[in-house]
Amino acid sequence: MAGGAMTDTGGAHKNYPGKMTIFVFLACLVASSGGLIFGYDIGISGGVTSMDPFLIKFFPSVYAKEKEMVETNQYCKFDSELLTLFTSSLYLAALVASLFASVITRKFGRRMTMLGGGVIFLVGAILNGAAADVAMLIIGRILLGIGVGFSNQAVPLYLSEMAPARMRGMLNISFQLMITVGILAANLINYFTDKIAGGWGWRVSLGLAAVPAFIMSGGSLFLPDTPNSLLARGKEDEARTMLRRIRGTNDVGPEYDDLVAASEASKAIVNPCSTLLERRYRAQLVVSLRIPTLQQLTGINVVMFYAPVLFKTIGFGGTASLMSAVITGLVNMVAPFVSIATVDRLGRRKLLLQGGVQMIIAQLILGTLIAIKFGTAGVANISRTYAIVVVLCICVFVSAFAWSWGPLGWLVPSEIFPLEIRSAAQSVVVVFNMLFTFIIAQVFLMMLCHLKFGLFYFFGACELVMTAFVYFFLPETKGIPIEEMDRIWGKHWYWRRFVDGDGDRKVEMAASTV
Repeated sequence: MAGGAMTDTGGAHKNYPGKMTIFVFLACLVASSGGLIFGYDIGISGGVTSMDPFLIKFFPSVYAKEKEMVETNQYCKFDSELLTLFTSSLYLAALVASLFASVITRKFGRRMTMLGGGVIFLVGAILNGAAADVAMLIIGRILLGIGVGFSNQAVPLYLSEMAPARMRGMLNISFQLMITVGILAANLINYFTDKIAGGWGWRVSLGLAAVPAFIMSGGSLFLPDTPNSLLARGKEDEARTMLRRIRGTNDVGPEYDDLVAASEASKAIVNPCSTLLERRYRAQLVVSLRIPTLQQLTGINVVMFYAPVLFKTIGFGGTASLMSAVITGLVNMVAPFVSIATVDRLGRRKLLLQGGVQMIIAQLILGTLIAIKFGTAGVANISRTYAIVVVLCICVFVSAFAWSWGPLGWLVPSEIFPLEIRSAAQSVVVVFNMLFTFIIAQVFLMMLCHLKFGLFYFFGACELVMTAFVYFFLPETKGIPIEEMDRIWGKHWYWRRFVDGDGDRKVEMAASTV
């Protein structure tokens, strides 16, 4: 049945007039800076938790265990509930914040949500940089999480709504690109601040999170709101003017009419969350749950924000582990350009399938390499050559994620929902992304201690499941206007049973069925 799953979008779709304008490019570039705050935090967390002065001040028991003799089981020496809470508290806060961000995004617009997220993240960065105890550290992390929740809720929606349909993939991926830039910047900062005499380099690392927060919040002050958001708040004239401006043409009648129809359907929805659960949205709901969940089960965030700890665990020295994290961060930043160049030409499915297969192979090789050296005892010394091979294997894994499931894990959910439930649906995406990021962050060090090298086989199995899910259940969405996205589900071999008629349902019908 795989052949029917896949790429038929149900006939011709509308090609609205318009082009890519400098205005749209700059607006999307500024908005995508929201990815900087998320990426910087991912990169900075693992780095500071590998710095001895930071561990001595806040987690002395972890420092003591780390300094035990090399014969100690390497898999378990960083297993600390308090250290894990520091890392994962941000994601729990982001999960809760995204629920409130959904309402703010709908009532006040995407731009205001991004502005609020940037300001809150800025306060959290200041608290972390000045932290005097663990409580202050974790409160700062929670504020960072609220900022991330707001940003991840609003930015993907903003990018998808501003972009022309034929270039939506490329522009939306700029969010993931900014995440990778943030990660690389954090890794480089960690590498140099670790060398600061006096042991206060970790304060610089944590405090510099204020820079991407300032960029995001400052940039949001000058951003326009999307036509979709303006219409949803009753600003019809502003919406038409903005649509003309971002499309670079006065001939926006057909697209504007579709946006108005979608907006009217949106206003007829009293409770978007309960509407999201209706049978006719089953396909979109399942995809929006599975993609962010499976994205985290690749193990990517484990690799990225625990990279220095992970490299230390397999025998790298402190500075060497930070440098190796810089290398993987660089790969993670460069790889999304592959996706930017191909996503609107090859489509979403091909990139997701290729990336999935590459990650499976990399995880199996990585698990085997660690198993050969460390076995189940977790005791070994590795040579420089062997360590280089491990880093290369991790780079192969990171590159595959960074041009497939990384950017497309945000792109696909942001483009498949009609306007009437889009904000609520995006909050579901962020909730499940943050929930599983929190769970994985919370249990990773414990899983590494108990599963040992088998942890990499576990993630490889998860990647096998997610690749199969894409092959059988995800239709192609490239080049389809968001307002016509309903049609692809009615032509899909499985999802058509949940869609009325043959999938050609017009957006106006959404209002009449409520």
